[in-house]
Amino acid sequence: MTKFVLEVTMDDGPVAADPVGELQRILRYWGGNLRHYPLQPGDTSVVCDSEYREVGRWSVEGQEG
Repeated sequence: MTKFVLEVTMDDGPVAADPVGELQRILRYWGGNLRHYPLQPGDTSVVCDSEYREVGRWSVEGQEG
């Protein structure tokens, strides 16, 4: 089984102050940016908030190869 996993820490900064707005922004950004990745197991990238601070990551998990 292959999974796309998005994890965002919501305890601090802009995400804590406006969780709906920040999560919408993160999802819009990464929704458009995913076309640059093959989305194979092992692919991953950091996720940043509107202040460009790392707040999480996405990854594709599953069997490689």
